[in-house]
Amino acid sequence: MGKQWMKPLGAVLVAGTLLVGGTAWVAPGNYAYAAEVQGVQQNVINVVGKGEIQVKPDIAYLSIGVNSTAETAASAQKANAAKIQKVSNLLKNTWKISADDIQTSQFYVQPNYTYSEKEGQKVKGYTAHHTLTITYREMDKIGELLDAASQAGANNIENVRFTVEHPENFEAQVIEKAVANADVKAAAIAKTVKRQLGAVLSVTQGDGNVPVLYATESSTAKDMAMSAAGTEIETGQVKVSTTLNITYEMK
Repeated sequence: MGKQWMKPLGAVLVAGTLLVGGTAWVAPGNYAYAAEVQGVQQNVINVVGKGEIQVKPDIAYLSIGVNSTAETAASAQKANAAKIQKVSNLLKNTWKISADDIQTSQFYVQPNYTYSEKEGQKVKGYTAHHTLTITYREMDKIGELLDAASQAGANNIENVRFTVEHPENFEAQVIEKAVANADVKAAAIAKTVKRQLGAVLSVTQGDGNVPVLYATESSTAKDMAMSAAGTEIETGQVKVSTTLNITYEMK
């Protein structure tokens, strides 16, 4: 039975066999037949480009809570309800924060236990906890707001999370950076293998067409500087990023 031959145009050597347009070309001396090779993508470069920018946050989420302890669950809950109502009134009436921007994020009443060898574990009072999450947009007044909430009875200010309200406004910028990053990677690969970079064949966005936002969080116990003038909050910057999967032709 005779050998089959095909002219190798733009061939790529794979495991001792030349792949030509998806067909196996067998060199002289190899007693095998040419066969179609399925699923082999040739002469392309696939890279992932990442684009990232740093922007000033324009919105913050504040966690402001109140704890109360009493002998009974009902008493603890009642005392806490009065405190959280005072804080809520301050936010709405004095600071003019919309009710839509004030949300209960955590609420519970739990027993407190003591233990002794003689009596074992016993319930000694109850603690009620209520946390409000506040959406706030005036970055330069956050410290002042937290101080006012503390004076009104908030005794559990947990953290402040900074972010960007509309990350889609930065989509064009991060996409441009992602494409530029992919171009650099693909060009370097083509140069290394002594080929030339051709046209872009396909582009897909790896994060569902919406830029990924990396918010920053400030811990009240760690990052909020206390001074005679009040709490100072540093907003810093947040990251907006995206990734693109790009396939280039390789000449």
